[in-house]
Amino acid sequence: MAATVDPTSTQLEKRATPPVQMFYCGVCTYPPEYCEFGNSLSKCKEWLQAQHPDLYEKYYSDVALKAKLGTISQEAQSRLEEETIKKEAKADAKADAARKKKLASQVIIKRIERNKRKFVTSIRGLEAFGVDLKKAAKLFAQRFATGGSVTKNAAGIDEIVVQGDVSQEIYDMIAEANEDGKGGKKGLDILKGVLIDNIELVEEKRKKDTEQ
Repeated sequence: MAATVDPTSTQLEKRATPPVQMFYCGVCTYPPEYCEFGNSLSKCKEWLQAQHPDLYEKYYSDVALKAKLGTISQEAQSRLEEETIKKEAKADAKADAARKKKLASQVIIKRIERNKRKFVTSIRGLEAFGVDLKKAAKLFAQRFATGGSVTKNAAGIDEIVVQGDVSQEIYDMIAEANEDGKGGKKGLDILKGVLIDNIELVEEKRKKDTEQ
């Protein structure tokens, strides 16, 4: 006689295990229990206390801290807190310096005349805004169906060179990429983060041959 199968147990076996829901800090993007390994623990704690007070109590209440510290001496605890503060201050100073450098950086889009009917366009300074030059060169080449590459200019500085007179079009692409909510349109997210006010359009005319 064939053995009977319990339909209830079969249904339980086929039931999929739900995915684990992970929670991440809104400041450092680490799981809350690992925020202490980042550079912004104080800000992480402030965010967690405001947004998820239950998790804040779990990780940072007096009871939780005492249990975590265990036998660590008061002196060691104070030293750890001082090191954390110094680490955060160093990270803030570094981020502030990067912001100042970004605000002071210029993007030069230059229209260069080769002869009466031929132009190239060079773009310098995008890397200061976190733009990958190779990806940007490929984007420009695809957009204008022309050649585009990253080269070093006479001063040894990396710049993108695109064949053709497309300086205004490239300016417009960067402007569109940095309009609210349009960064990902047509792959323009590569150019996201460039300050449009820091772009300068210039023109370089071909030098005329001197008469012999």
